[in-house]
Amino acid sequence: MPIYSLNINGAKREVDVAAETPLLWVLRDALDLTGSKYGCGVGACGACTVHLNGVPTRSCMTPVATVGRKQVTTIEGLDGKGRHPLQLAWLELDVPQCGYCQAGQLMSAAALLKENPKPTDADIDGAMSGNLCRCATYTRIRAGIHRAAEIAAAPAQPAAKTGKKVGA
Repeated sequence: MPIYSLNINGAKREVDVAAETPLLWVLRDALDLTGSKYGCGVGACGACTVHLNGVPTRSCMTPVATVGRKQVTTIEGLDGKGRHPLQLAWLELDVPQCGYCQAGQLMSAAALLKENPKPTDADIDGAMSGNLCRCATYTRIRAGIHRAAEIAAAPAQPAAKTGKKVGA
């Protein structure tokens, strides 16, 4: 089997897998990046969505041999500290129910907001139409995307000073 050198979340990773191995299985099984989920295996549900050079891509349908030098960003690479506006909005509005599809939802929404920082409902519906949610939290997902756009547009606020020392 060939060894593939991949750029995953900004780090070079090498994997020894068959050329036709779907990127999803490379991420989950070879690299232990389990955020992207297997939903359908035919690219119809969006649970496995990652970014290839910033473009939302169904990793279950992407053979590792086709990735080449493209930058792969997974949900783990969105913001490792959970401070991406979408992550903050998802928590604030309690968007997910079961959470299974949410990695794919977030990755599709991140690409949308990067391209269109003030999306309308129609923009959101169009960009998210390929992501299925078994719990049908679509209205909360749409609200979360709008809230993330607000968070991203807000000027950075300095941390509040309380006068207390951490750990005191």
